[in-house]
Amino acid sequence: MRLSRQNKILEIIRKNDVETQDQLIALLREAGYSVTQATVSRDIRELQLVKGQGRDGKYRYTAGNYDDRPISERFIKIFRETTLSYSCAQNLIVVKTLPGCAGAAGEAIDTLSLEHMVGSVCGDNTMLIIVDDEKNVPSVTSAIDRMLNSNDQ
Repeated sequence: MRLSRQNKILEIIRKNDVETQDQLIALLREAGYSVTQATVSRDIRELQLVKGQGRDGKYRYTAGNYDDRPISERFIKIFRETTLSYSCAQNLIVVKTLPGCAGAAGEAIDTLSLEHMVGSVCGDNTMLIIVDDEKNVPSVTSAIDRMLNSNDQ
């Protein structure tokens, strides 16, 4: 339940301008999660979410883009625990995830900023990773394999 909820939080802050914990709680409840302020506060701390200022001057929650090892390990864990399989087609990698988890897996892999990865597009249980050139796909799939086979945490 915790992993599912935290995946939903990452998806919500990626798709919405969430300025307060109350707003995040309301969006989680709309998505069917029964949460308290204490639970959301703990999730924000565990996910190491930060408030960043948008172009409009308002502050909103974002997934931090840090290079420190603990946050990287958390994102690798999210990616590993939600990914079922992947396959390649030219400069594209199609990743199958658990139902409802593609957004969280996409946010995790985007935050890790893999070399040669241009970006990702996510549905409910499928993520499309775009690689800058077909010749660089093996480099990206090698990084994906390392994440899927890591035994951290």
